[in-house]
Amino acid sequence: MRPTLIRGARRRRPFLRGLLAAGAALVLSAGVAGIAVNQANAATGCRVTYTITNQWDTGFGATLSITNLGDPLTSWTLTWDFANAGQRVSQGWNGTFTQASGSQRVTVTNASYNGSVGTNAQVSSPPGFNGTYSGANPVPTSFSLNGTACTGSTTTTPPTTPPTTPTTTPPTTTPPAGTHVDNPFVGGRGYVNPEWAANARADGGAAIANQPTAVWLDRIAAINGVNGGMGLRDHLDEALDQGASYIQIVIYNLPGRDCSALASNGELGPTEIGRYQTEYIDPIAAIMGDASYRDLRIVAIVEIDSLPNLVTNTNGRATQTDTCNTMLQNGNYVRGVQYALNKLHAIPNVYNYVDAGHHGWLGWDDNFGASADLFASTIRGTTAGLASVDGFITNTANYSALQEPFITVTEQTRQSRWIDFNRYVDELSFAQAFRQRLITQNGFSQNIGMLIDTSRNGWGGPNRPTQASTSTDINTFINESRVDRRPHLGDWCNQSGAGIGERPRANPATGIDAYVWVKPPGESDGASQPIDNDEGKGFDQMCDPNYGGNVRNGNSPTGALPNAPLSGHWFPAQFRQLVANAFPPL
Repeated sequence: MRPTLIRGARRRRPFLRGLLAAGAALVLSAGVAGIAVNQANAATGCRVTYTITNQWDTGFGATLSITNLGDPLTSWTLTWDFANAGQRVSQGWNGTFTQASGSQRVTVTNASYNGSVGTNAQVSSPPGFNGTYSGANPVPTSFSLNGTACTGSTTTTPPTTPPTTPTTTPPTTTPPAGTHVDNPFVGGRGYVNPEWAANARADGGAAIANQPTAVWLDRIAAINGVNGGMGLRDHLDEALDQGASYIQIVIYNLPGRDCSALASNGELGPTEIGRYQTEYIDPIAAIMGDASYRDLRIVAIVEIDSLPNLVTNTNGRATQTDTCNTMLQNGNYVRGVQYALNKLHAIPNVYNYVDAGHHGWLGWDDNFGASADLFASTIRGTTAGLASVDGFITNTANYSALQEPFITVTEQTRQSRWIDFNRYVDELSFAQAFRQRLITQNGFSQNIGMLIDTSRNGWGGPNRPTQASTSTDINTFINESRVDRRPHLGDWCNQSGAGIGERPRANPATGIDAYVWVKPPGESDGASQPIDNDEGKGFDQMCDPNYGGNVRNGNSPTGALPNAPLSGHWFPAQFRQLVANAFPPL
């Protein structure tokens, strides 16, 4: 489940009328169609990725990810020529864009806050723009930075006496089977859960029944299989039979689990850390460590809805709960995560990704850095330290849009009720920024990657906007422009109107290891009314479509679908709606 902290009563600054004329319809982040172009800095080096984020009949949005490969920069100017005379920049952000009338050349100079770029670092706030075109809309093929054509390598003076032998051995292009690689999603296909696929085909999802989804181990009994269903070893064996290169397993059974919500409370009480270790993690590690699976990459999604709750729902916050305060005080979330990471990292073919919430949970200043610091201190406490994780995952089982193509976060738009002074408005921008924070201030390796759960954040269908609003009222503009159609960012349970999102794929954007379907589409977030069960799952009013809301969703409607079963159980009505509203369309 996705307990969400929404900043509630914050002091608002007055909104200035007319602000939208120059910069409202702005794209934030990269995604839909991208081409990496190699280039260099003046006297140094660089790499740029130009990505078309959205396109319609006569317009498009794009972003430019700039990586400095040479000496540190204090300022930069990027130039390129459009291939088509009909391509024009109309609005830009995170830089000053100029394009003379009748010219195909575009010049972008840094903003005051993103001019400094260290060696091997990216421009912290990538420039982007909305543009228009007529005819074709080709991607530019050459760029210059600070006046020098880019080549993707550094410009250096050769040594006086060149070495007679190479100093390093080039890596092989395909690592041997069983080698722990940088990105486990590259070079093969993911495991398709036959149990989920059968449900998907039965409810009109044949077009996506071949997609890899995660297997959730949400209680001790799930390790061996529940009610005749497949257990962990069954899934691993099936993955071998499929010839899959990777399988995704959700580790989800901490003591006092899901402390700020009820729909996915677990079987273990707040103090049962011993059972978690010996009856849950140890058997999982024993099965995963079987030599039969040594050539299968096992991606472990470690304990969603745990560490973020210790930041946002404790210590006198308006959204605090007694259970979250208990878990902060007894330390069993931290100890549990550390134990899981230790046991799983010791298996060479296991890849650990830790939950990092989502932009509507951790995107505010008082949550963003504190969460990164807590994650770092927790992971440093493991045997292998920061090396025990391969990355982090955002938006697990949530609905936050991957990209908001018609909105950017500015000091003005942050004052809207929807954004509410958050620094981010979509998951891609948040995930990329959070990764940079972990690297630059918390000591994580440049090799860590992010995953984004895109299983239910497509928001297609007839209610998806096709262009930015023309309203000059900030709240009207945001509400008419946003693709995320929830009543409030705090709504997380079985959202009405949601759709299948981007299909799983590796390396979709800078710093992102993969888009993944960790929450299998069609599996409920929670029951819409109380249901007696032996799974430890309670009734959360946020799953009731008639509930009036609470502090976590600004006392707004829940947006939940009716007649939902227990969390994790198949919900045909929701699945059919997700398929109908898929974006990109199926």
